[in-house]
Amino acid sequence: MKLARFLDGERVAFGIVNNDEVAELDGDPFSSFKVLKACHRLSAVRLLAPCVPSKVVAVGLNYRDHAAELKMEVPDEPIIFLKPPTTVIGPGEAIALPPASSQVDYEAELAVIVKDRIRSVSPDEAGGHILGYTCANDVTARDLQKKDGQWTRAKSFDTFCPLGPWIETDLDPADLLVESYLNGERRQSSRTSRLLFPVPYLVSFISSIMTLFPGDVILTGTPSGIGPMRPGDEVEVRIEGIGSLKNNVSAECGMRSAE
Repeated sequence: MKLARFLDGERVAFGIVNNDEVAELDGDPFSSFKVLKACHRLSAVRLLAPCVPSKVVAVGLNYRDHAAELKMEVPDEPIIFLKPPTTVIGPGEAIALPPASSQVDYEAELAVIVKDRIRSVSPDEAGGHILGYTCANDVTARDLQKKDGQWTRAKSFDTFCPLGPWIETDLDPADLLVESYLNGERRQSSRTSRLLFPVPYLVSFISSIMTLFPGDVILTGTPSGIGPMRPGDEVEVRIEGIGSLKNNVSAECGMRSAE
């Protein structure tokens, strides 16, 4: 089942996507809901980010090849960091390159959407608390990440977490193809079977540290092949069994030139 959040005129609603239509829901996927008779053509509505998280918990260096390209050691435990909810945008929205950075990179990732409030669940229990999965781009100001020596500023600019196009609920995350394309050229390609820490372990590990709420997002890490984006570029994340997330890139006023 593909669960979407969309804008119909000035009204925001959830729905179930079936081919080129979306059936509207009374309620939302994180509580009780029923499917209404009202259907919309996908072309007649605007897809939004499929959830509104209280937080985005991201995992760094979760592919061995990505750690190698950054010349960083493979971690013994998941390295986690937070992205604020103001980073979240939906399909078709613009990634804004901030003036503070001269190198902003794309990072294609599988995103996990939490279904209910959880704390300290085991890996075996984790699957029962996952609503589904979507495509994500963990946009990163790479020069600021290196300059600061920690990741908060580099990962936290507004628009730095595109999500979408919808949440796929019927999916096994163990071995999915994850790719990114820049202006139609493939830049990243790997499979989630190569994750150092798989999805159930990540949900368990993170929930042992902090309470997770319905709609919270876990980014599972990016493979090698990251690279910079420029104003006017189109970046696309494709994940097997989910679909495609496309965003254009724009410059905020006063953006620094590349050094």
